[in-house]
Amino acid sequence: MLLTLQNGLGNEEFLAEYFGAERVLGGLCFICLSRVSRTEVERYDYGHIMIGEYESKPSERTHAIALHFSGCGIKCSVAEDLALEHWRKLVWNIPFNGLSILAGGIDTATILADEALYRMTRAFMGEVIDAANKCGHALESAAALEQIKRAETMSEYKPSTLLDWEAGKPVEIQAIWGEPLRRAAAAGGHTPRLEMVYALLKLLDARRREQDQQLS
Repeated sequence: MLLTLQNGLGNEEFLAEYFGAERVLGGLCFICLSRVSRTEVERYDYGHIMIGEYESKPSERTHAIALHFSGCGIKCSVAEDLALEHWRKLVWNIPFNGLSILAGGIDTATILADEALYRMTRAFMGEVIDAANKCGHALESAAALEQIKRAETMSEYKPSTLLDWEAGKPVEIQAIWGEPLRRAAAAGGHTPRLEMVYALLKLLDARRREQDQQLS
């Protein structure tokens, strides 16, 4: 079995292509943390993980893995529909990760406190929910409010994607923004905000790479 605990879309597909779809499980981490080195992770707040089968319903092995995590003191639940849960988490990741970088390194509390950024966040969330439904995943509109409430519990939290960006580390641009945009477009979805953020992040990333090459 191969279990990948990563944000965004396309990770399970990558493993399935090289190792066989029947071996792949995926998962989502709901926890505030940051990798500060190759061997160190800083944890700011407790959370839980959710795991599921790639392209199938949970099996006996899925529940067995969840029990292993629980036995280690890690809260773990099983997703009936892993793809749907990926989109649900993108309702949070796409706006908060994107705006925190593009607005110059601000935290989630700052985004929620600013009237214009709050409206933009809600608009982003609606766009992601519409895209999920276009792609065949019945994501309810209430998911937006759920993610807003989740963000409100985090206080002045800087997303790990922002911390990676500030540290000059690679950012999951394709998994969090690019792949959802491509899937939405293929399904006939209309995602102008997602398209704009994706284009801006790619541009910023390309310019930083050029600068790094010039310095080296």
